Order: sequence, then C-alpha cells, then structure tokens
Amino acid sequence: MKKRVRRPPAPDDCCVLCRRSDDDPAMFGEKVTVQEHKLTVHYFCLLTSCGVYQRGEEGEGVFGFLVDDIKQETRRSARLTCCSCKKKGACVGCNVRSCRKTVHFPCARKEKFVSQFTGLFPSFCPYHSPTQSHSVSSDLSLPQSCSVCLDIIEPVLSHSVLKCPCCHAGWFHRECVQRQAHSAGLFFFRCTLCSNKENFQEEMLRMGIFIPERDASWELEENAYSELLEVYERCDALVCLCSDGPTHSAKSGWFEVIRCRLCGSRGTHRKCSGLKVNTRDWACSDCTRATDGKASMVASPQSGPRKSLLSKRRPSPIRSSVSCKRPSLPVTAGSSEDLLQALAPQLRPLSVQVEVSGYQALLSGLDLVRRPDFDPALSLSVRFLDEEKTTFPSSLRDGGTARQYFLKLLVQQIQDSVVFEGPDGSKNLALDSQALREDLYFDVGCLLALSLVHGGPSVGFFSCALYQCLFNYPANRPLAVAHMTPDTCFTRQVSRIAEAESLDSLRDAMVSSREFLEVAGCDRPIGSLEERGALVEDLVGFTLITRMQLPLQRFREGLQTLGVFDQVQLFPAEFRNVFCEATARLSAQLLAELFTVNWSEQTEKLNKETPVVTFWRHFLLECEVGRSSISLQDVLLFATGAEELPVSGLLPPPLISFLHPFSSSPPGEREWEYGGLFPQSEPSSKLLLLPVTSSYGAFKSSMEQAVSHHVHLLPTQSSCSS
Repeated sequence: MKKRVRRPPAPDDCCVLCRRSDDDPAMFGEKVTVQEHKLTVHYFCLLTSCGVYQRGEEGEGVFGFLVDDIKQETRRSARLTCCSCKKKGACVGCNVRSCRKTVHFPCARKEKFVSQFTGLFPSFCPYHSPTQSHSVSSDLSLPQSCSVCLDIIEPVLSHSVLKCPCCHAGWFHRECVQRQAHSAGLFFFRCTLCSNKENFQEEMLRMGIFIPERDASWELEENAYSELLEVYERCDALVCLCSDGPTHSAKSGWFEVIRCRLCGSRGTHRKCSGLKVNTRDWACSDCTRATDGKASMVASPQSGPRKSLLSKRRPSPIRSSVSCKRPSLPVTAGSSEDLLQALAPQLRPLSVQVEVSGYQALLSGLDLVRRPDFDPALSLSVRFLDEEKTTFPSSLRDGGTARQYFLKLLVQQIQDSVVFEGPDGSKNLALDSQALREDLYFDVGCLLALSLVHGGPSVGFFSCALYQCLFNYPANRPLAVAHMTPDTCFTRQVSRIAEAESLDSLRDAMVSSREFLEVAGCDRPIGSLEERGALVEDLVGFTLITRMQLPLQRFREGLQTLGVFDQVQLFPAEFRNVFCEATARLSAQLLAELFTVNWSEQTEKLNKETPVVTFWRHFLLECEVGRSSISLQDVLLFATGAEELPVSGLLPPPLISFLHPFSSSPPGEREWEYGGLFPQSEPSSKLLLLPVTSSYGAFKSSMEQAVSHHVHLLPTQSSCSS
C-alpha cells in the first residue's frame, strides 16, 4: 500500500495564506508575525482574502483581523487550488459570482488580477477586471516614459501600464505607481505631472493600487526636518571685529548676527559691516550682485504669511482604502433588470427639461448631453413641441408617458443614425469622419446609457460582433467574415479571399485587393492555401477592430455614463439579450404578473373584486390571441404609459385597484370619482383602476372603449417617421 506523503510545514517566516516569505511592504503589505501563535501573514493577503473580515478592534489580532478568523481562513483556502501555481491555499477569488478562478495573492499579480483596496476589497480576474480608456487628445506618436522611474514605456494600456485620468500624459508602470503610493501615503500621493490628487487617487484605487492611510514616509522619519529649524548664526565678514569670534551672536547690539534678508545663508555682525545698531535689513554680497544692486527693492520672503513646511493639506474626500474590511453581501449576478435597478439610486428627483421639436428625439438628446451643465443623474422632463413651439399631442402631456415615448424614439433614431451600419437588428459601428469630428460616438453611447437607466426600452440592435468588440463576450473568440457588415466594399474583398479554392485564385483576389491589404498591413506573400485562414482573420480583425479603435473607444466612454459600461462588463452574459436581441413578445401571463392587486379590506367589496380579477386575466388572454379589438401593447400603454417594458423594470411597481359603483359604498365612505364604469389609469404612479362589473361582457366592453379611446389619441408610427 502506497503511503501518502504529507507536505512539510511552511517555515515560521512564511505567510500562512500565500506560503511566501517575501517581505516587500509596497507589493505585499506589511508582514506581521504573532509570536505566541507562531503565525505570520501579509497584510494584503488578509485584505484580499474572500473569507476573513475585521471583526475585532484595530489593536486586536492583526490590524483587527482576529487570529482565530485567520486560522479558519487558512483551513478554508487549504481546499482551494490556485489556478496559477496549481498549489493549495488559494484565498483570493474573482468577485464575479459566475467566475470560479482562485489564486494566491502573489499569483494574482502574476496572473494580472486587479484587487481593489477599497469598499469590500474585491478582486477581479483578467476577464472581469476594470480597464482604462484612451483619451482622444493623447498623442501616441511621441515617445513616452514612466513618470515615476523615467524609463521608456510603451503607451499601450494594459495590466502593467496605467495612465493618469486627468492630464492623459502621465503614464506609469503599475509597480512604479504602487511604490510611489506606498512612499507618499494618502496625503501626498498625486500625479507626478499634473499634481491632481482627488481624481488620480480615485482612478488608482479603481485600478488596484493600494494607498496607505498615513503620512508620507519622508514625513515619518525622526528629525527629518530638524535642519530647517536651525538658524544661521555666523559672521561672514572679511574681517570679524568680535573678540569672541565669528560664531558669537549677542541677543542685541553691535555683535548680534543678522542674516541676509534674501537667502538667509549668510550673516554678519552689525559692527563688522559698518551697519547701524538698529539695522534689521541687510543683503549679502552674492544677493546684491544677483539683483544688480537692487536688493532693497526685492520683497522679503518673510513679509507675507508664512506656511509651515510641516503642515499637511486637507485629506482627500475619498474614503480611506484601508480603514476597515467589514462583512457584507458580495456583488452578485442577477437579471439585467436587477442590475440596472442597482444603478437607479444615482438618479435625483430634480429634473432637466427636454424639449422635442416635432419627433426629432435624437437631435433633442444630443442637445441635452452637449449642454455645459449636463448632469445624467437628473430626471428627464420631456415636452413635445410642434412648429409653433406649442405642446402636442394631448396624450403626451403626462410626464411619464412623454418620457417613455421620447426614449423609444431616441433608441429607434440612434439605430438609424450614421454611427451604425448593417441590417436592422444586427448593427455594427460605422466609420464616419464627420461623426468623429463631432464626437457623435461618445454622445450616442451616453444617450443609450441614459435611456437604459432612466427606464427606456432595450437596445436590441447590436450585432454579436459589436457586442464582443465592446465587452469581450464571448471572451477571446475570433471574429469571422460572417460578422462583417454585409454588402460593403471591405466585406466583398475579404469574402473573395476567403472563398478562394486554389492558390492562384487566392493570389488573384489579393492582387485585386492590394490597396486594402496594404492599408491593413496584410500585404504579404502567400505560399500555400493553408495560410488563407490567418490572412482572413487578420483582415476581419483590421476591419472590425483596428480601424475602428477610436470610434469603439469613444462609444465605450459614452456608455460609462451612470456606470452602465462597468456593470455590463462585469455581467456580459446577463446583458447580451438587452443589446443584441429584440424585445421579447409581450404575453398575457407576463402582463398579469406585472401588476399587484390592491384588495379592499371590506368583505362585501372583496367578494365583488375577486371575479373582476378573473375577468381581467381572461381579457388579457383574448387580447393575446386576437379576440379583442385592442392588443396587449395597448393595455400596457394605457395602464403604465410605456409601449414596451423598460429593461430596468417599471417604477413604481404597477398596481391594480377597483372602481365600485356608488350604491355599494357604505355611508360616509369616500368613493372614487369617475363618470361611469370605465377603467381609469394614472401612468405616473402606475395605477390601474378596474371597474367592478357583474359580467365579463360588460367588463370587456368598458375596457375596449376606454383603451381604444386612449390609444387613438397617441401619434402613429407614420407620423413619427415623417
């Protein structure tokens, strides 16, 4: 029987979580040893571990992490295998619930994980980690160097290369900026070029840089500035007349040493320089020559208020990154509706006015986002105006209905704009020079993000290729000719090369497309038909990605409005149907489940309301199968003001209440004010009032009359397109 070989215990100086003995505070955090428990651990390993939190006070255990909790986390991680070194003890996991990658903290840096030292201290694998974006104004043609170590750096954003979000000229090695943060601390860490502090620190925290909450290392040295407190007390006159020597300085009188009022590094006794006994202002010979003899005209540096060299500026409003790590619920995947609703708390009750001339929703949207004071968190108050600048039509005077209709028109007109090309429902980005000059790609991305968070319909017209180029989903899957926009010059040329059946026909296709191959950097000799696949893949990549880098980048930056891009990048599978698939067909069951019934408390009324709900559900089924003169969309529009279900869901949640005849009301009880047994709706509050009738026929008749009357007041699709 083969004996099982046990792994020898790690030395006492090895971290119990990562099994490494490295002692580099800048890269691994402070290495702490608890002698009585024979336990050593890196601070960063504790912060990024998935199963341990600070449950003690700051003085307990290791920075508030209790020793028992650390040991329990060691036992938990001992069952997990690191996806990098294949050894046990992986305590760091990707924060996305569907991702199962676990690593040791040192292996995480090697595998290009990003650990954020703020909030819940999440870590992200390379496929889900946050990324930075280029600026349009950055000049990549100039040689650039790391702004910390000054070594040459290739200005291509990656895990190991970061840039300043403010000046766009500061590029850093990740290790360099991490060591700078460790040295400078929270109060002095800033961009080395533009000196921006707040935005720079926020971006570096997002990209996984640890900023210790302490003063700079040079401020913590004992007596670091003691020489600044020393006063120069020596007479530098050519002939010193003091009997006690040039180093003697009386408290007053002829032999008090006075210092140069400009440099302070030269001194003289009054007697030695022939000055009056009450003279205070004197300039040394070096400063007099430097100022052409006008030293008396130079203002004294001590004349104004003096700022202490030891003073600290006000700390950044960014929340401390290391103050605490407390247990809380992790970020979890859910439906796209739930994920978008998580962004809704950013919205504020204050509103911004949007005036739509005719049905030109896109023009009005562009005017909105290009305002100098544009704030995407403000609610939208929409008014449709005719040529005489008067409000129309009457059915769109309700705020919620007008906003929903505006967002629907906006998405439709964005799909038909110059920034997209291809068949309906499968659009790619188009390269348009005027759109680039006007920065239309950014504006359109901003409007789509605005629509999703503010309750607009799903996008639904992205091609799978565009979604993959934007969010890398499915991850690292090569693009094919089928992903290119049909019936374009580039697609025809690449298709001819891909369909070549012999080497001669392949070379003929390449000759006819020589100019395109040169621009794409693919004009290379082909020796066999087997090389065709790599050539086609390069041409497809050039067409869809390389030549579209700037439009894609600006479009991504626009989608970052209100955090939409980051949310989609974290959960690309959940959002794919929102961007790439048409809105799901509305069903009777879905519409019935959408509403919550508000039953009456009185038994008599409750007994009459119960069959009305049955009438309601049966009526929806007849609308679905075409046995009614109105459709389910008409009912949804009547009840909520929305023609389609918003991706983020309806807020507030739709509610059903009831309209009872006056005769059934007990004396003194207030009845709904209505004229006849017809349904009523309040789209702004998502309240639908159903009439209480004795038969289904009466219920159906009243519903059809009220809903059809409401729908006929709305503008038609043809009037919108005109």
